[in-house]
Order: sequence, then structure tokens, then C-alpha cells
Amino acid sequence: MDLFSLNGKVAAVVGGGGVLAGEMAKGLAQAGADLAILDFNLEAANAKAAEIEALGRRAIGVKVDATKKADLQAALDEIIAKLGRIDILINAAGINSGTPFLEISEDEWHRIMDVDLKSVFLACQVFGAWMTQPGRGGSIINISSASSDPPLSKVFTYSVAKGGVNQVTKFLAREWATQGVRVNAVLPGFFPAEQNRKLLTDQRVAAIMGHTPMNRFGDASELVGATVFLASDKASSFVTGAIIRVDGGYGAMTI
Repeated sequence: MDLFSLNGKVAAVVGGGGVLAGEMAKGLAQAGADLAILDFNLEAANAKAAEIEALGRRAIGVKVDATKKADLQAALDEIIAKLGRIDILINAAGINSGTPFLEISEDEWHRIMDVDLKSVFLACQVFGAWMTQPGRGGSIINISSASSDPPLSKVFTYSVAKGGVNQVTKFLAREWATQGVRVNAVLPGFFPAEQNRKLLTDQRVAAIMGHTPMNRFGDASELVGATVFLASDKASSFVTGAIIRVDGGYGAMTI
């Protein structure tokens, strides 16, 4: 188990008040990390931090608008002040919409792109500036999507944003490979959560199951293994620029 131990590490999870990211945060805590839960919803962030403290780890909830660099910088400063360091960053802020392409307003486009892609860009800038300093290092884990490549129907802007997340991941992996910072992504398949539940009509569920060899949705707990693996400097020491699918075989399916 030492291979996957995160003892002495501090992780920040942007969007950590949500179902999937919250479960990933708990998984990091169970592996030994202390946690900062960053979320626009402070009540949700504090609730998740309380769950993690119950596991015997230090945890703080931090209110942050992940689309604003000043908020992210203030969050980093608070993490350093209260937890002493930052070793792991998970970028999991996300929103979605099923608006047909010709009906997408500019406001909706910018809102989804800001939350799903700009937040990743800004958080990587803010936290990466700290991690790339000599003697530090770290692991950044971005959350991609089954819709990133190939694009998924009905979620145009979301798919574009998640394709961008893949590119940010690979670009920074290359840029920071010699500076002790690994940058990877977890690509979930279909995990029902509040942001996508309204899109899961009976017809769409049938289409998803027909394209998922395991013939079921994923459970949030099934994202923990890949997350802990990528967070561990021992288990994934030579892994950067990877996009790891946790999708029940969805990405391997054609006809």
C-alpha cells in the first residue's frame, strides 16, 4: 500500500462539493492526504470537509469562483496558510446544457466555457506557479469527459470545452515534465450526477447502454482508483500527459 500512500500530501479539489469530485476527494483522504475543498457553494464545501475530517484527516472548505483568478489565488494562499503546502490539484468544476446548437446563446456559450475550461486554465496557472518552483513539484489531475473525443450529441459547448481540457492537459504535461509537475486527466464515462441527470431521457439511456460494453452507469467510487494512482508520486512517477478512461469500455466501442 505504500505505493499508493498520500501521507503528508495536501490536495485541493476544485468543485469538490459535487458528487463525483467529492468522492474523489474522500478517496484521496483515505489514502492519507489532507484536503482543501474548493467550491462556489461554501455549504457544500464545508459539508464535504466535515466528512473528510471524520476520516481523521485535516480538511478545509473554501468558497471560490473558479472562473476568477483572484479567487483561486486567495484560495491557494489560504491553503498554504492553513495546511502548509499543496501537492495535488484536481480540476473538476463543471456545468452542462442540452441546448440545440442553433439555439445556444452567446451567454450560455461563455458560461459553460468559463466554468469547464477557463477554470482549468486559471487553476493550472495559479497552482502551477507554486508547484513549478524548485524543490516543490506536484500532480495536477484534470477531469475530461466521454464527450471530449469524439464529441457527444446534445452537449455541444460542453464537448468543445472538454476537448480543450484534453489539450491543456497534454500541453502542460510537456511544458512541466522536467519541473516535477505531472499533468494528467481522468476521463469518466457516464456517471449520473445533478449536472447531467436532466439529459438522461429513456431514449438517451438506452443509447448509452448500447455503447457501453459493461451495460451500466459508473458509480462515483469507481473514479477513486485512477485518481489515487495519478496523485501518487510513486505509483505514477513516469505518467504525465495521460488521459485515463474510466468508462466501462465506452471508448473502445464502435458498432
